[in-house]
Amino acid sequence: MIKEIILPDLGEGIEGAEVSEVSVTSGDTVSPDDTILVLESDKASMEIPAEVSGIVKDILVAAGDELKTGHLLMKIEVSDTNGEDGEPETAVEEEIEPTADLEPEISETTPIPALEDRGSMDHVFASPGVRRLARELGINLQMIQGTGLKGRITKDDLNAYIKLQMAMSSGTLPAPQPEIDFSQWGDIEVQKLTRIKRITGERLQQAWQSIPHVTQFDEANITELDALRKEMKTAGAEKNIKVTFLPFLMKATAVVLKEMPELNSSLDHTGQNLVFKNYYHLGIAVDTPSGLTVPVVRDVDQKSIYELSEELMDLSTRARDKKLKPDEMKGGTFTISSLGGIGGTAFSPIVNPPEVAIMGVSRSAWKQVFDKSSGEFSARYIMPFSLSYDHRVIDGAAAAAFTSKFATTLTDLDLFKV
Repeated sequence: MIKEIILPDLGEGIEGAEVSEVSVTSGDTVSPDDTILVLESDKASMEIPAEVSGIVKDILVAAGDELKTGHLLMKIEVSDTNGEDGEPETAVEEEIEPTADLEPEISETTPIPALEDRGSMDHVFASPGVRRLARELGINLQMIQGTGLKGRITKDDLNAYIKLQMAMSSGTLPAPQPEIDFSQWGDIEVQKLTRIKRITGERLQQAWQSIPHVTQFDEANITELDALRKEMKTAGAEKNIKVTFLPFLMKATAVVLKEMPELNSSLDHTGQNLVFKNYYHLGIAVDTPSGLTVPVVRDVDQKSIYELSEELMDLSTRARDKKLKPDEMKGGTFTISSLGGIGGTAFSPIVNPPEVAIMGVSRSAWKQVFDKSSGEFSARYIMPFSLSYDHRVIDGAAAAAFTSKFATTLTDLDLFKV
């Protein structure tokens, strides 16, 4: 039986990816965990497993191809029957059933298609659902360049075309950048941005433009926490576990998020409702040679400092080696970006949608702090941090309350010993 391998959902906000490597050839024997493709998205490189045991019969993609979720990758001949009644499983394109009051869903990250005169309607390749919706909306499919298999016009292509027309009519398309010959003033060197940096930049710009950002700055006294960390670092070294400040910050963040659930929420697609999440999955920004990636650590509230440390070591290493899996980069409820190991006194991170807040941590330093009870100054280890938030959801008072609670939580050493 032939098993069709389909590109799975790559994670929140990832519309597609580029094939950087095809790891198998026709005739190869593969097992479920064998890597058949390596993809590069805006967030990381990802290995796609075979999912089944069998022999590779047809490879339908090549290095450099741009793929989207649902794309047919290859066909593998397997001995076991995976479908019902012995029939092989095949991908079925989602049909769109429009109604009189249907409004097409337009994703903020849907790629804008090229416009092309495709001639006769006989040459248009699209599913009945896409054709039906196009008729309902009065859209000529001849004007849309399909990005699906064999040039098929997909639902995303149609939605992207609608989005483009709306942007053109509202005047929101960005002005083209002027071409400048920088070499007229001296020697230059041109280096192409990595895919991760390029697409991450586009999405950060989009987030900055669509979310009303405000940043709250604060400081935390981590003198006693530093002493505890050094003790746990020594104990962890015996188990080959590297204990940094980050697991402590994650643990404290989860505690405060439970007390202030609006910071662990998201606006729904209508922008009219808040979705509160009863889980605490923290995205951790990791700097890699290819750009910034944000793997997600799940259920932070249920893990110990040593467990979080081990997981961070693993995720950070695999992020830099481009070995992260798609599921490890989605589902985050709150993000922490720590520059403490690099430097700086403060910065304003950009919210990572659909989250509503992100914490930025800068380098800690020893400072002379006045103690009212003793009337004297004493050296204290102070950590500067910031909270950028979506002002549609979080107001200034709530943000200030969050940073205050977070600073106080870091002084509760018993919290980190369990």
